[in-house]
Amino acid sequence: MTPWAVVVGVVLIALNLRAPIVAPAPVLSLIRDDLGLSATAAGLLTSLPVLCFAITTPLAARVVRRAGPELAVVACLLGVLVGTVIRSAGPTATVFLGTVVIGTAIMIGNIVVPVIIRRDVPWQRASTVTAIYTATMNVGSMITSLSMAPLAAAVGWRWALASWGAVAVLGSLYWGNRARHRPDAPATAPEPAAGVSVGRIGWLLMFSFGGQSFAYYAATAWLPTILSDTRGLDPSASGAIASVFQIAAVIGAFGVPVLASRSPLWVSVVVMGVCWVALPIGLFVAPEYYGLWAFIGGIAQGGAFTAILSIIAQVTRSDREAAGMSAKVQFGGYIAAAFGAPLAGWLNSVTGGWTVPLAVILVATLVYSTAGVTAARLARSERASRGTQ
Repeated sequence: MTPWAVVVGVVLIALNLRAPIVAPAPVLSLIRDDLGLSATAAGLLTSLPVLCFAITTPLAARVVRRAGPELAVVACLLGVLVGTVIRSAGPTATVFLGTVVIGTAIMIGNIVVPVIIRRDVPWQRASTVTAIYTATMNVGSMITSLSMAPLAAAVGWRWALASWGAVAVLGSLYWGNRARHRPDAPATAPEPAAGVSVGRIGWLLMFSFGGQSFAYYAATAWLPTILSDTRGLDPSASGAIASVFQIAAVIGAFGVPVLASRSPLWVSVVVMGVCWVALPIGLFVAPEYYGLWAFIGGIAQGGAFTAILSIIAQVTRSDREAAGMSAKVQFGGYIAAAFGAPLAGWLNSVTGGWTVPLAVILVATLVYSTAGVTAARLARSERASRGTQ
């Protein structure tokens, strides 16, 4: 692939990896009224895909290894399309079935993107392309959140959810064409032996991604409620601050490659760790500046995600190794993510306040920082030993 072809392909994948998950949220009340769902059941429409990420990681990794990157992407995008159609048609059972199909398909994409970046992008540019990938997911989610309610008002929630399938069709055509024209890899290509350092880096990144994912999903779920309970914000104001937390991720995503071009990647991890820690600590010691802490925390969550995937792309030496490390890291991360919001909510109900939940989020950000910095420094040493410093 040419550099621009890689970027276009990654953008088309990224547009399908988060937007289908957030699409039901703006029209959840319409879905509840139409299907007669309880609040808990309706909430599963947005949380179930994250649980699917964790459960289906081994299956997704096997698809990537056996089919190869191009065909794995096609499987991902066609799965998103099929799941979108199923979710948009029929009774309650099909809505949940479609949601499971979407979550399973997206996990294939989550694993394969670092494989493609490792294979087709020079390691010096891996952070930049990963930043484009991260930013596109966030921008796609924002566009979906803003457009879904007015679209549902015009054509109904089913057609509104189904409309996002057009992006999956476009991506499937693009990657299907790439799969047809890419030459087969030589059957005799040797597989590099797994190094001790690479194995350690994988485990460290799993813990780092776990801390990042736990903090992100806990903050995403509860930040509006925290601001409402502690600062007296109305739903519109707290929702606006939560939007700042999400869109600031774009700054963090592009901030990592800028920092990495001027300093070792571990410096970027440190900066993102400091920004992450600032969110819970800031809400502890200076809660009146909640907008600032949400903005800084948003930068951190976008940059942290980019840094972790950049390390995977830079340190792995084959498609198989990249797929294996990507699967390991994201399996652990999404297991932690599945517990983030429920645990924070339970701690709030037990303690009657947000001090303990914020303390747990703080611990998660420290886990991200400690494991991530160690992994980044080991990755630098590993590249130096190969003569790619």
